[in-house]
Amino acid sequence: MFPVTDLLASGWVENPDGDRIYWETSGNPHGIPALWLHGGPGSGLGSGNYRKRYDPDVFLIVGIDQRGCGRSTPLVVDALDRLPRNTTQGLIADTELVREHLGIDRWLVTGGSWGSTLALAYALAHPDRVRGIVLGAVTTTGRDEVDWISETVGRIFPEAWEALERDSHRRPGERVVEAYARILANGTPEERSAAADAWDAWESTHVSLDPNYTPGPLHEDPVQRLVIATLVTHFWANDAFLPGDRAILNRVDELAHIPAVLVHGRHDVSGPVITPWLLHRQWPASRLIVVEDEGHGGLRSAERMAEAISGFGR
Repeated sequence: MFPVTDLLASGWVENPDGDRIYWETSGNPHGIPALWLHGGPGSGLGSGNYRKRYDPDVFLIVGIDQRGCGRSTPLVVDALDRLPRNTTQGLIADTELVREHLGIDRWLVTGGSWGSTLALAYALAHPDRVRGIVLGAVTTTGRDEVDWISETVGRIFPEAWEALERDSHRRPGERVVEAYARILANGTPEERSAAADAWDAWESTHVSLDPNYTPGPLHEDPVQRLVIATLVTHFWANDAFLPGDRAILNRVDELAHIPAVLVHGRHDVSGPVITPWLLHRQWPASRLIVVEDEGHGGLRSAERMAEAISGFGR
């Protein structure tokens, strides 16, 4: 792992929908461009610890706060009318705006959790801009993954899932995640706040078997909690806007020529290792690293990612 170096530059680009997308760079201004895509959706870049994965002497590190969260404006909770336009395709277009703004031709694309889904979707849309891929806590946000994390894993946590379902107030035929997406997009402020609290409690539960788990709310700040719940349920209820023949696992062959490293914790109950394993089986140029004593990310997973990223700098 590497020190968190100071920023070289930061700024915003404006997309056609009027969102201002925050970007920042660090490391070597003449180095190999490497893009970090954060999780969530809605987690944002945070304090910059993601930069520990990159050798600052080798890489020009680029981070982006995805639209609706972090330092990008407006926040989704302040402009719910924009939510229908916040799609995976929109995030890919925003990423291209940043790449063009920074004058980057090709970059190493990296990400974690939801960021791995976005990285894969970006690579499928713009394979000519990708020199390699390194992912941690790998997801593709397919329907089966969403149903697992919002429904089926309740067999392990039945008490918590019963509360999640009760607080969803779902309608006949409505999936739990769809009910939360509806309330968080269209409910009263009180309903949205209660839904965000209930969703955070559920996410805090299904990560609780992770060896690195710390009890307590997953997101302390109520605004951040509302942002993440709104964006997560929006994307999950819509199959990441990659349904059917556009689903990532149905298109892995299109990435066959791109070298990749997939890092995943064996104890990841929220997103079981089956997802990166299926990707790896269909991806000749990929390498799968299973970290036996971690769950959904962690220090050792970050270290394995850092080693893999450094491999692309040699």
